[in-house]
Amino acid sequence: MKVQKPIRLRDFIEDGDGWLYAVSTYDNSERAGCTLRYVPDEEGDRVTGDGRRYRKVDFDEAFSLVAHKKPAYRDVFHRVPLSDIRRVLKPEEEIDRIAARDARVRRLLSLFSLPPGSIGCTGSFLCGLENEASDIDLVVYGDYWFRAVEILRDATGNGLLEPIDEAMWRRIYEKRKPELGFDEFLIHEKRKWNRGKIGTTYFDILYTRSYADALCVPHAKGRVLGRGTIEATVTDARFSHDSPAVYRVDHGEVSSVLSFTHTYSGQAREGEVIEARGVLEEHGGDVWLIVGTSREAKGEFIRSLTLLGQD
Repeated sequence: MKVQKPIRLRDFIEDGDGWLYAVSTYDNSERAGCTLRYVPDEEGDRVTGDGRRYRKVDFDEAFSLVAHKKPAYRDVFHRVPLSDIRRVLKPEEEIDRIAARDARVRRLLSLFSLPPGSIGCTGSFLCGLENEASDIDLVVYGDYWFRAVEILRDATGNGLLEPIDEAMWRRIYEKRKPELGFDEFLIHEKRKWNRGKIGTTYFDILYTRSYADALCVPHAKGRVLGRGTIEATVTDARFSHDSPAVYRVDHGEVSSVLSFTHTYSGQAREGEVIEARGVLEEHGGDVWLIVGTSREAKGEFIRSLTLLGQD
């Protein structure tokens, strides 16, 4: 398969059996790092425009299916060789086709008037498998993401979009299942402006690095040193909305805090003091604190003590 542009985070790929995977990494030069999301199923409740049926698989089933049927793909993420990829779906290339069939996406595109190639749509919409209950996962690339956040904040303040109500925040909270209490979760979330509401539909604005940014973000597992909790000052939060979210910190032992769960992306800003709990890993002489070592990050968190007035 000839790839015209690098496979990057939030693309989807399809293998020879029609399995659809969400790309979860940037280091995809030989094998795409991804997570299985949809498999063909004659009884499936997701249907493409040309009538093919699929079903969505959850995290545990995805890893079980790959382990039993495609063990060569097993890794920290699923790793699909480029030679096994039948098709790459890119959010920024498919966005016009998605908008053509969905009025909500069209309205969001008109609101986020960003240059072509800087915004897209991933998830079920990218695969043509959305239904009425599907959330909308917008992707904005590079520094345009920060402009999109400003637009969302202003549009909500000006009444062009409804603010997320408490019922929807509760739904988001239950879906994310964070270690933080609801009130603390809400304090962090409300200042991010990376989530919105259009009608009854919830949408995310997801950050992905532009092609001009360095795409060699390591996802290999380091040597595990054990679990740990730290307090530290954030010195660099430029990629705190990425996946993984990266927080460079001033700490005697830990150089960075990384979050592999969207719950803790954008959780703190440069200059703020954070408390973080996760797994300590050694990477090339540096020690990183990893948050999101399991799907629901049980026992792991990042909180801004500065935001909470506790620093």
